[in-house]
Amino acid sequence: MLTDRQNKILKLIVEHYIKLAKPVGSNLISKTLKCSSATVRNEMMSLENAGLLEKTHTSSGRIPSEKGYRYYVDNLMELKKMSGEDMLKLQIVFHNQQLALSDVITKSLQVISDMTNYATVVLGSTSHENLLKQIEVVPIDDASMIVIIVTDKGHVEHKNIKLQDVSLEEVKKTVGLINNLIAGTPIDEISTKLEYEIKPIIGKYVKQHEQLYNAFYHVFNDFTNQEVNIVGRNKFLNQPEFSNVDKIKSVFNKLEDKELLQNIEEDSDNNIKVYIGKESNIDDDVTVIKTKFKNGNEEGTLAIIGPKRMEYDRVVSMLEYMKENIER
Repeated sequence: MLTDRQNKILKLIVEHYIKLAKPVGSNLISKTLKCSSATVRNEMMSLENAGLLEKTHTSSGRIPSEKGYRYYVDNLMELKKMSGEDMLKLQIVFHNQQLALSDVITKSLQVISDMTNYATVVLGSTSHENLLKQIEVVPIDDASMIVIIVTDKGHVEHKNIKLQDVSLEEVKKTVGLINNLIAGTPIDEISTKLEYEIKPIIGKYVKQHEQLYNAFYHVFNDFTNQEVNIVGRNKFLNQPEFSNVDKIKSVFNKLEDKELLQNIEEDSDNNIKVYIGKESNIDDDVTVIKTKFKNGNEEGTLAIIGPKRMEYDRVVSMLEYMKENIER
């Protein structure tokens, strides 16, 4: 059990290190607490012996250990009230009546990523709740075009496809058949319908039916399996902990691993959870803070991924605000 003074010293070291990314010395703490440097050094030694602080090779100051961050989050952290500016940026997204829920979530995560300099993730597919309204194609050149999928809830996805020796007329015929025969079908059932209902019919009307069928099958399959959406992975490049090329490569590879990211949502607890360092299963210097949301039939997990030296108090407040607004 820590003394009141040790709690204050640990809290100050964690919060200074989060802000400045530099080891914290006894002089800074002694000025803040108005006690001698010798007293602070003794207390810092006790915290180090308890495994809550670590000494770096390059400085006489201390930094929080993984155990120190965990103690801070569980016992010392005070949630930071969101600033008016932060709240306004998010309110603009949440009050936009033109956006589908999935777009609101993605855009708000982009805002949070920009505000915090951390990566943000939404997990959980809602494709079974979206019905196909129509598909459209926009030619780019002779060999490539954009396929646009529009759902009944206003969700829009687009994907580039490449075709060889296929006329625009053939593409339009295929699009017409899909729109006429499977509009109103849940998105996650379309791949099956394409296989058993559309493929035989396309073969009767379209010369390059095999190539067109494969292209549209992959477009819908990608949309259905879009269970992980990560925003701002490049934000890690702005963090001093990830200036090493091998380190950033390792983290980026982990963030590309959808199976690994999907494990973030394994537990069923709806509270905000904080996974620090090794607990994150991504990297010893990474923290994941996440929560689940539910709105009608749509549910998923929101997560913010950043350095272990993360603004825990601010991020938890932002996630709580997002969860409340999504579920409202």
